[in-house]
Order: sequence, then C-alpha cells, then structure tokens
Amino acid sequence: MDLSYGPEYETFRAELREFLQTRGDEAPGRAGEVASLGGESLVRWQKLLIEHGYAARNIPKEYGGAGAEPDPLIATILSEEFGRARVSRGVAGQGIDMLVPTLLEHGSEEQKRSYVPPTVTGEMVWCQGYSEPGAGSDLAAIQTHGRVEGDTLVINGQKIWTSTAQFSQMMFALVRTEPEAAKHAGISYVLVPMDTPGLDVRPLKTMTGHAEFNEVFFDEVRVPVANIVGRRGQGWKIANTTLGHERNMLGSSATSEGLYEGVVRVMREEQVDGHSALESPVLRDRLMSLQAKTIAMKCHAMRLLGSRLRGESSGVAGLVTKLNGCQLNHDLAGLAIDAMGEGGVLYRGTDRSRENGRWQFQYMFQLGLIIGGGTAQIQKNIISERGLGMPREPKVAASAAKSGVKG
Repeated sequence: MDLSYGPEYETFRAELREFLQTRGDEAPGRAGEVASLGGESLVRWQKLLIEHGYAARNIPKEYGGAGAEPDPLIATILSEEFGRARVSRGVAGQGIDMLVPTLLEHGSEEQKRSYVPPTVTGEMVWCQGYSEPGAGSDLAAIQTHGRVEGDTLVINGQKIWTSTAQFSQMMFALVRTEPEAAKHAGISYVLVPMDTPGLDVRPLKTMTGHAEFNEVFFDEVRVPVANIVGRRGQGWKIANTTLGHERNMLGSSATSEGLYEGVVRVMREEQVDGHSALESPVLRDRLMSLQAKTIAMKCHAMRLLGSRLRGESSGVAGLVTKLNGCQLNHDLAGLAIDAMGEGGVLYRGTDRSRENGRWQFQYMFQLGLIIGGGTAQIQKNIISERGLGMPREPKVAASAAKSGVKG
C-alpha cells in the first residue's frame, strides 16, 4: 500500500513549511489557543494566510476566501504542518467554522455578502444563541419567541451557555416565530446584532476560572425580518446544518494531534524519580493508547472529509467525531497533568506552573465540551438508535398510563 502523498502535495508541503519558518513569527499567540476573538494582529495574520491560500481555503473569493477547490490531502497537510510548527492557523470558532458554511448553504446573496467576508477575516465575531434554561439537550423546546411587526422581528426570551457573547458583534439565534406550528416547525434562524437595544449579556464564570459562557436576555429586541436565514419556520433544518459543523469543530482531529504532540513534549521534559516521564511504563502505556486513538480519529476525519467531497451525508459518523474527540482531548490533558507529578496541581498564574497552566485549563475546558454542543449521553443515544438501529428508550410515563398504573 502506497501511503505517500505524491510530488504535487509534497511541493505544497515544502512551500507551506518554508512560509511557516519565514513568516511564522508574525502569528499571534500559540497554536491550540482559541482564535475567535478578533484583534488587529489576528486579522492581519488571517489576511496573510488567505492571501497564500492557507486559511478560508475553500470559501469562494467573492466572499473573502481563497477560492481553492476542496482537497482532503491539502487539508491534512495544513493541519500537520501548522501543528508541527506550533503556529496559529488563524481565525477559528463559531463564526468561520459554523456560521459561514451555514450561510453559504442557506443564506441569501445579501446575507452572504454582508456577513461572510468580515467573518472570514476575523473582523466580525459571532456567538451562538441556541441553548436556553429549559432547552439544552431538547433544543427544539426553546421558548425565546419573536413576533413580526411589519418588516421587524421583535424578540423576547433568554439564552444561556452562550460562548463569547460578551465579545461578539453578532449572534445567530434560534427563535420561535410560529407559535401555533409543531414543535420543530415553528423555529426560525435569526442573525442578531449584539448592540441592539434590549439585549443584556451577563457573563458566567466556569470551573476554568474564566467566563467563557454567558446568559443573554432579550427584551423587545428588534431586528429586521430580512435577518432571518431561509424561510420563517425553517430554522430547525438550518440549525442542524450548523450543529453538524459544530461537532466537526469541537472534535477536530487537528486539535487532538496538537494536544498529543504537546503531551509527548511534556513527558520528555518532566522527570519522575530521575528519569523522564516518557520512560515510565505506566505513563508510556497510557500514551500509546491515546496515540492509537489520535491516529484513528485522524483517519476518521479524512474519511468524513472524503464523503463530504463526494456529496455524501456523514450521517451518525459525524456524531462519532464530537463524542470521541472531546473525550480524547480530555484524556490527553489528564495524562499531561499526571506526567507533571506534584506540579500538575498548579494552575495558571502560579510561579512554577508549566506553560502558564495550559494543561489544567484544557482539562477543565475539554470536560465542559463533553457536555456542550450535545452531551456525550445524547450523542450515544442518537448513534445507537439511528446508526445501529437499536430500539428507542421507552417513555415511562406513557407506558404507565397505557397500562393503567397509577403513580
């Protein structure tokens, strides 16, 4: 079996590697850090990457991208080389990874031209208004509602667990606009400017010690009806397009590869009883197990990418990406912490913390992602029922009522 990429791809790899060596010091931050919050240095770096075809590669030029044809091997080389060089891949997050592909599929021409270019360059930051206090795993139970007054949609309600809302200029939100329609049929997908009067954002501090999430309250928030993506009541279908891209983002094999390489680096440098942690049979055994899972996830990602290029639906295989990827990333961070020994308990801000507490942060952050974006338990239920054809879990209340059992 010939697993080589071929001369054309190796030429691309060499050009990319030279670029990273000569221009990599212009990148903001470090690889693996969240790069969704804009900033002048990130925008400059993103525009440079787009110019060379290394970012927004498959987004059409008329919408601010590089305009290249999709190629799974090029995508793989980009992930490998940016990870190897530990250089930021540019803008990432809910805007470019989730909203942009959704708008390209479902948005109007005006919406595409208004929102995709500034999002691609990182000049417009987005947050996702999906979950509510009573609608998390059962997302279709949302109660945030909008009434139409002429050409304006007036929104009232609340969202929660809204990542980066305090930094965002825009939100893509699910709003119930057809109250008489069936549960899944009365929802619309709406683009909401975050400076609209009536919007109140309240940060929520998590176990990482930072406020990644927020509560967002809508009090007579007025946005143009033209900000509805697709048709009114079509939001559930569009939302699922976004969720598919979210699962790919949260379970990215590139993230896992970067974390794996970082764990290897930590284990080579940390000492256990006078020897590197990499020489510990117990720690090395755990590393080999996680290496196998990392490689498997990379192969799975390439298979899914190939399916998308052929126009095939990923189906429940896409759910596996998020389910396994987030757990794998959590386990990788846990191994790095264990390899540090007593130093593993030190968080960022302390004098002797490693890499400014990166691993402790990742351990807590990835644990949150196992819950966020659809809990692992829900993902498993969907995979078992839709993928493996297993029977649905019985509804106890309905079964008891049918049999005449009284509570």
